[in-house]
Amino acid sequence: MDFAAIAIRPIGLFLWYNHFRGEYKTMAEFVRKNSLFSLCGLNCGLCTMKIGGYCPGCGQGNKPCKVARCGMEHGIEYCFECSEYPCGDYEHADDYDSFITHRNQKSDMEKAKDMGIEAYSAEQAEKLKLLEILLSEYNSGREKTLFCLAVNLLAVEDITRVLEESRRLSDELSQKERAAFVSGRLREAAKEKKIELKLRKK
Repeated sequence: MDFAAIAIRPIGLFLWYNHFRGEYKTMAEFVRKNSLFSLCGLNCGLCTMKIGGYCPGCGQGNKPCKVARCGMEHGIEYCFECSEYPCGDYEHADDYDSFITHRNQKSDMEKAKDMGIEAYSAEQAEKLKLLEILLSEYNSGREKTLFCLAVNLLAVEDITRVLEESRRLSDELSQKERAAFVSGRLREAAKEKKIELKLRKK
């Protein structure tokens, strides 16, 4: 019985049938190698929840979602590997944000598919390093969401340029003043690209 979910209530165990491999698997077996890029196209490595230690990332021991169950049923690591992609789940995927922006969810999935997951993951690792610099050197305690959004939505070159400008700031400036300068420059860079650095809620 393909795509069947069987709940064994006494132990709360859920079994899912992988019709490609002809075997049942538990949701505890939903494990992925890539903690930076989710099954459905989110840049987990740049999420405030992962950075704050509240979520380990997709397939890293977090609570599985319906996309995870679907991925297990199809035996895939990324949705773009599925013959049914893009399916109905992606129809409104990037309309609103959660803790992380979904704005480029579909386009990032296509980008990863086109350039190859290894190259895309390398770019995400580079972005993560830039984000770590922003958070460690220019965060006054209120910029985490802004910095995560900026690094997620802007190109590496844009973020690098802002950081290069910030290194010329006087050492006499306070942390709050340095944070204000970098935040302002990131917003300006985003405005030039017609990008709003704000999470979109329903």
